[in-house]
Amino acid sequence: MKKALTIAGSDSGGGAGIQADLKTFQELGVYGMSALTAVTAQNTLGVQGVYPLTAEAVARQIQSVGDDIGSNAVKTGMLFNAEIIEAVAGKIREFGWERVVIDPVMIAKGGASLLQQQAVSALKKHLLPHCLIITPNIPEAEVLTGMSIKTIADKKEAAVRIHELGANNIVIKGGHDEATAQSVDVLFDGTDFTYFSTPRIETKNTHGTGCTFSAAITAQLAKGSSVHDAVSVAKEFIQAAIATPLHIGSGHGPTNHWAYKMKKGGGVSSWRESVLNK
Repeated sequence: MKKALTIAGSDSGGGAGIQADLKTFQELGVYGMSALTAVTAQNTLGVQGVYPLTAEAVARQIQSVGDDIGSNAVKTGMLFNAEIIEAVAGKIREFGWERVVIDPVMIAKGGASLLQQQAVSALKKHLLPHCLIITPNIPEAEVLTGMSIKTIADKKEAAVRIHELGANNIVIKGGHDEATAQSVDVLFDGTDFTYFSTPRIETKNTHGTGCTFSAAITAQLAKGSSVHDAVSVAKEFIQAAIATPLHIGSGHGPTNHWAYKMKKGGGVSSWRESVLNK
């Protein structure tokens, strides 16, 4: 049994964070474990409160997992502050974990800040050098690089800059390229660029897409996939999740975490038809 650990915040609405990660791990056949960094009060309309744990509490959770169960891959999500980031980086070094995926969660869909400003430098200094892959969206990549990103060429430049900060592989996601018909993710491995393109889906139900995408990569890495193959599966996983919405809540609804498995089993079309006919 392959295992994956997510170090992230809780989403009371169930669409993002720890909840999205564990759902994704389960759907991709990986045993999921968690270390909670913060509790959030949130729903599809936004974030109503953020309550971080202490760095010690986060470190002890990771220690408990590492001492007994171990992990084949690790992902980080919402880390909130510099103290937590340093604690997480220390435990990653201690256990020698190499398949580390960083989702640099900074801003919620509704605009709430999920990473303190002073924590950005800690992320660059302490965590980036230990990650196998980082998956920023365009606003996050702009914060990490200090540049504006409008084009594919900009994504490539941003990926190179983040690689120079210490990350081995970088995926600049294309979900915020709202003016284009295709959502193009750019993967840079330090030498070559690879492009993953899917048709853009017009929907407001995109809550937790970043968490889910990075969790899918983590699950595939835990099973032994290459970075390229893991990103490829994750792109297909999140595309299916967005294309088959659950229509939950009044705001930015969650994606459908079981759509990928249903698609593989031929069940999405019949499920979708049954829902729409209600």
